[in-house]
Amino acid sequence: MTRDSDFPLPAQGDAAGAAEARAESARGERPLVQAERLSKLYPVRRGPFAKPAFVQAVDGVTFHVHRGEALGLVGESGSGKSTLGRLAIRLIEPTVGRVFFDGEDLTAMSDRALRAMRRRMQIVFQDPYGSLNPRMTLREIVGEGIVIHRLARTRDEETAMVEAVLQRVGLRPDMMERFPHELSGGQRQRVAIARALAVRPDFIVCDEPVSALDLSVQAQIVNLLEELQDELALSLLFISHDLRVVEHVSHRVAVMYLGRIVEIGPAQGVSERRHHPYTRALFDATPSIDRGGKARRLLPGAPASAINPPEGCVFHPRCRRAEEGKCDVEIPPLEELVPGSGHRVACWYPELE
Repeated sequence: MTRDSDFPLPAQGDAAGAAEARAESARGERPLVQAERLSKLYPVRRGPFAKPAFVQAVDGVTFHVHRGEALGLVGESGSGKSTLGRLAIRLIEPTVGRVFFDGEDLTAMSDRALRAMRRRMQIVFQDPYGSLNPRMTLREIVGEGIVIHRLARTRDEETAMVEAVLQRVGLRPDMMERFPHELSGGQRQRVAIARALAVRPDFIVCDEPVSALDLSVQAQIVNLLEELQDELALSLLFISHDLRVVEHVSHRVAVMYLGRIVEIGPAQGVSERRHHPYTRALFDATPSIDRGGKARRLLPGAPASAINPPEGCVFHPRCRRAEEGKCDVEIPPLEELVPGSGHRVACWYPELE
């Protein structure tokens, strides 16, 4: 794990979330994925004599995902969602913090041990055009992981496995010799999903898997992911900026703003209660035909710079409920408003109506 004395320590530490996960573990309900106080900072290149600066992409985030659970992660562009997803499977190295997968510390693993663990953790990227090698056939793309992890004893067995997984995602086996450029966007994303499924993973990070697709195709891919998650008892981290999609897919939802989780809880609870002002603003900005004449509450301004984030609550410069001397000074902890609900909010003055 990368550490650097020039990097500032994370401002947020979700001790309540870590304690909750440890309590579940003690009851025999250990999460499949447990991230503790993850932070990721990227150095910013400036002039040769300028003071070093860093982008705080993720700031002290703690979360967990249970076996067979789908955790949705929402937020505006630049909130750190994709970075957090990559940290969760150690696709990138955290600056600070740890990730446990099935009880084993990924951040302490050697490269060799991590390669063996990779079979159980996969990712589906946003761009189906850029995530597939244009020089490889579907057979090679989907079968690559099978070969690397030695899941087939013979070439015929490998072929049969590729055919089966292609059929499972809605593609014909006779398409195996095609190249990505011969497919539609939706078909390419099905290939990306098939590639992830081929190695029989336990956990898949879905990083904006439908945002580059037409609306009709989005619905098909979302339904496919739901079916696979139920059928195979997969654990998912489903990243999206589309609240409608996340509500539909997820058991729990986490809302992220400027590198921090500001609200997390059961999907229905977050959708209905919207305790954090940012969560409420996100839902208000979502088009709806059943708004009942209520005016949309527009969110003023833009997120602050991740290079120089605000003191106190990172959302306070845009928050209509912010109180001077409190919100601009003290960082609110991510805590339950109702003990035992699993619904936690990082806000000094949460929305309660």
